[in-house]
Amino acid sequence: MTTASFRPRRSVLYMPGGNARALEKAKTLPADAVILDLEDSVAPDVKGEARATACAAIAAGGYGRREVVLRVNGLDSAWGKADMAAALAARPDAILVPKVSTAADVARAASLAHGIPLWVMIETPLSILNAREIAAAAPSSNLTCFVLGTNDLVKDTRMRAGSARLALVPALSQAVLAARAFALDCIDGVYNDFRDETGFAAECEQGVLLGMDGKTLIHPSQVDACNRIFSPSDAEIAAARKVIAAFALPENAAKGVITVDGRMVERLHLAMAERVDAVARVIEQGAVPQ
Repeated sequence: MTTASFRPRRSVLYMPGGNARALEKAKTLPADAVILDLEDSVAPDVKGEARATACAAIAAGGYGRREVVLRVNGLDSAWGKADMAAALAARPDAILVPKVSTAADVARAASLAHGIPLWVMIETPLSILNAREIAAAAPSSNLTCFVLGTNDLVKDTRMRAGSARLALVPALSQAVLAARAFALDCIDGVYNDFRDETGFAAECEQGVLLGMDGKTLIHPSQVDACNRIFSPSDAEIAAARKVIAAFALPENAAKGVITVDGRMVERLHLAMAERVDAVARVIEQGAVPQ
């Protein structure tokens, strides 16, 4: 992996699409990506106004290297098709489509997106059961990312998230596995109590353990901790670069297994190390203005 092929999605901040002040503030925040939301955060009677405000902000630019994503309303809703048409004119970096439960839903969204990259919400029981088929639609749809909608999953399954989200872990892991099988990123769901810094940090750590690329956020105060937790540690970076350097030695060029600091290291570990290094280099160069 090279730095050119990696785009960090550690912190992905939802911003209400109709709030022009919030959308302007997003240009100053150290989030890797911002989602300008036309769905859950916008009341039905102001959907059209919010669409115009969000799309104007996208078209005007000024977000630097932050990835700008527009979350549209469900395609079966009264606003979905108009949202997609507006997105085509505004040209966000990606369109986030909610309530995707089947590969056919992805194909339908792609037919309306006309080449704009798609992110999809994995937030229904059926989307978990069909995660593999949804991810497999990526090559024909420009699908690049799963976003977990954990609040909706809890609602629809009647699970109790509880401590450490134990009931949700199988569903989260299923989404990660499907995403990885088809080279997609996978972003964890939100943590609702933004004042609970300890609980938020613990859930970020759990997301890292599960293999998530980052986390969706509901408040700017969550960004810094999220970036830190989803970044490789100094120790991880140093260890990765030691593995890369060891395999680069002429005497190791043809070897499949070597020893580094008394530990057996295979070429699969080299691939893992190269990803850590690429991630670290992008962050060190300033993935977004800090």
